[in-house]
Amino acid sequence: MEENSKQIAKKSKSSFYYAFSLLSAPKREAMNTVYAFCRKTDDIVDEGTDSDDLKYERLRKWRVELERALVHSTSEYNLLNRLGEIIKQFNIPIEPFFDLIHGMEMDLRQKRYFSFDDLSKYCYYAASTVGLMCIEIFGYKNKSARDYAINLGLALQLTNILRDVKTDANNGRIYLPQEDLRKFGYSENDLFNDTYNEQFVSLMKYEAERAKELFNKADSSLAFEDKPSMFAARAMEHIYSKLLIKLEEENFDVFSKKIRVGKLEKAAISVGVWAKYSLVY
Repeated sequence: MEENSKQIAKKSKSSFYYAFSLLSAPKREAMNTVYAFCRKTDDIVDEGTDSDDLKYERLRKWRVELERALVHSTSEYNLLNRLGEIIKQFNIPIEPFFDLIHGMEMDLRQKRYFSFDDLSKYCYYAASTVGLMCIEIFGYKNKSARDYAINLGLALQLTNILRDVKTDANNGRIYLPQEDLRKFGYSENDLFNDTYNEQFVSLMKYEAERAKELFNKADSSLAFEDKPSMFAARAMEHIYSKLLIKLEEENFDVFSKKIRVGKLEKAAISVGVWAKYSLVY
């Protein structure tokens, strides 16, 4: 029996859940559906012990079922049929949904990234696509909102990568660019052995500065008059900026500590951002 989109979002207790819980009912329902699609797409790659070939085949079927939902509303997955209705209701371009699936295919094919440019392409497919879906639901007046969504997605994904370095390595994935590892004299074996040293900290600080630059680039892209409608995205930005601060405060010791933003903190940040944009603007 399929879980409904609200159950998927609530069960995850993700930053997304807290950020869009204060949206109006129609937008909240739409966001729950979009999030559920993104979560299920990601789970095809990350959950279970199936071979990569089998997961790749499941992604292929997922794409076919999405096409069926968009054209005929006849997917065997109720979630995809509902997503098709949301896409039409909010006039969301369909490309980001297929691009997200492509990003998950990259996750199966590619376990290393040579340069930050290479990594940025993956981050676009895995995260900026989600932002491009969401801004159509939030609503905006200026095309620069697309740049905001793209840069914010890159910043969020890079912050996730820094938080999950150990977990990803345990799964055979190294997202930190290979040329950066060499630049700071930190090897793959060091990472696999949970080696926490000055080289690792310097590497992580370097990548954290990139994330900060992307957050700043996103901020500068968002027009003043679009800020109120983007409060949910701004809440996500504040939550992940807080995560980046926590990583820095712990000197990036992701090997011995689980560095997270707590549920109460996420809720407080979301309410605070909502209050700012609903009361001030």
